[in-house]
Amino acid sequence: MENQGRRRCRKLVLVPCPFQGHINPMLQLGTILHSRGFSITIAHAQFNSPQTSNHPDFVFLSLPDGTSSKPAMPHDFLPFMSKLNFNCKDPFQEILSLMIEKQEQDDQLPCIIFEIFMSFAQEVASHLKLPNIIFHTNSVATLLTFLAYARLKAEGYTPPQDSTSTELVPGLHPLRFKDLPVTNFAHLDGMWRVIAMLSNIGSSSAIIWNTMDCLEQSVLAQYQRQCQVPNFSIGPMHKIASAPSSSLLEEDSSCISWLDKQGHNSVIYASFGSIASVDAKELTEMAWGLANSQQTFLWVLRPDPAKGSEPSDCLPDDFKETVGERGCIVKWAPQQLVLAHSSVGGFLSHCGWNSTLESISEGVPMICKPAFGDQLINTRYISHEWGNGFELENDLGRGEIERAIKMLMVEKEGQEMRQRAAELKEKTQVSIKSGSGHPSYECSEILQLSYVVTVWMSLTLCN
Repeated sequence: MENQGRRRCRKLVLVPCPFQGHINPMLQLGTILHSRGFSITIAHAQFNSPQTSNHPDFVFLSLPDGTSSKPAMPHDFLPFMSKLNFNCKDPFQEILSLMIEKQEQDDQLPCIIFEIFMSFAQEVASHLKLPNIIFHTNSVATLLTFLAYARLKAEGYTPPQDSTSTELVPGLHPLRFKDLPVTNFAHLDGMWRVIAMLSNIGSSSAIIWNTMDCLEQSVLAQYQRQCQVPNFSIGPMHKIASAPSSSLLEEDSSCISWLDKQGHNSVIYASFGSIASVDAKELTEMAWGLANSQQTFLWVLRPDPAKGSEPSDCLPDDFKETVGERGCIVKWAPQQLVLAHSSVGGFLSHCGWNSTLESISEGVPMICKPAFGDQLINTRYISHEWGNGFELENDLGRGEIERAIKMLMVEKEGQEMRQRAAELKEKTQVSIKSGSGHPSYECSEILQLSYVVTVWMSLTLCN
């Protein structure tokens, strides 16, 4: 009788990929699901461990991963993830087995939600016969692009060997071959492991997307035709979940008070994410491009521990004197607050998916400088599908950067992009209010996901 009034524990175990752009949305998803009554455990690699103190309602379990240093991106990504998946599998299975052993008799078995690159989590969940769900932190278009490699190869299609080819990829409008993460099919050998991860839904019951129908309706429908599992698009998660900061780098909030002193839409914000790096020559050209544009700017320059110096030390000697109070340089910024600030009128970005969603949500037009991976795909959609920005495609000299900034901030083309960005922001707000996400966590997609997960967990318990 004593257990009749006790509510069954609905336990979710979330497994994030250990990079900033992947950890953030996973913790936001955890915040959303915790608000729906689920208990949240974060099983994370030791590499780039999240800030546990910022999420007191979560249980954090560290998985030994055997890594000793930060991988050089993008070249070391595959061997790094292969090693991490191998080393984390056994500790994760031990944790889950102990969790099952210690659960109360009428508790539901845990459901595993794993980031798509953490394939060991699916293997363990399948072995233990636990329900599991894939969480994809990039765009739907990115996943479809990776899946297309196998199709194109099977069809005997040979792409141009020139990585600058502007020829359109069959079945992947509006992408050109130069927009693909790998442009030469002869170099695909190492990519098949990634493609296998991305294409193998396996025993997973569903897939969750950090995206919106108003952005990716056609590609969502295309993916649904290829993969007959429930899809839940509940983005933009950073606008839905009132989660505390999960930044792995210390944010310098002093830039917000600096922004408060600037005029409306007057500041160009430049940041290239937590992974992409800028060499000394690019740094110099970027510096003079910003200075010569005569526009006010906020520039994020991350420290590089490998070089043992501050990035600002590498700036030209007379740069700071030239720009004076017109420029603000920080090591890391609270980006969501920056993009939401009324003084920010443009974003010079690497166009990672989180940055793309954050910029779209605030109606800030973009200058795109992609480096690798999904950034190339996102850039093409920004410039040729959504129209809220344009790409810097040539070698980036100071003249090209200066002209791009002026075009976005003061010229007619930039005003037109600003208008499209504002329209896209309005569509995003309508999407949030009408059901693709809501600050109260009561939207239809989230309610449906919560219900479906609860049912799966109950069915697993009965079996």
